Amino acid sequence: MERWQHKQYVISTDKNLLNQEAVYDFISDSYWAKNIPRVVVERSIDGSLCFGVYCQHDTALEQIGFARVITDSATFAYLSDVFVLHEHRGQGLSKWLMRCIDSHPDLQGLRRFMLATQDAHGLYQQFGFETVADASTLMMRHQPNIYAVAD
Repeated sequence: MERWQHKQYVISTDKNLLNQEAVYDFISDSYWAKNIPRVVVERSIDGSLCFGVYCQHDTALEQIGFARVITDSATFAYLSDVFVLHEHRGQGLSKWLMRCIDSHPDLQGLRRFMLATQDAHGLYQQFGFETVADASTLMMRHQPNIYAVAD
């Protein structure tokens, strides 16, 4: 497990520290996974390399951000579910989180590292991510409303 500290903030890959309720609350209200079932979030955490972002208050850690990487730790990774709570934005935490992800030993030497974003291109471009210029080799199944609540 990796751990980084900067001032009162901590980033850790220790899943035991995660406040899964806080992670679920944010992700289930996000544009990318609105209404996602809790059990799906739990399974996604279990199968991923997770980065919790915390604000340290004395000895307690408050979950204020999160990212998870789906990876084989050899050739491929996919970055997903990245967030920092609104009240903690503007302090460079997203950039620090990306630096921590970039430095993780299991994410070195990968042939392909992908992500999808609607609104954070500027952040990810700072870390070498580019819009796919030729998507002709990429294919996907996409079900954007899979978690929609039936009326």
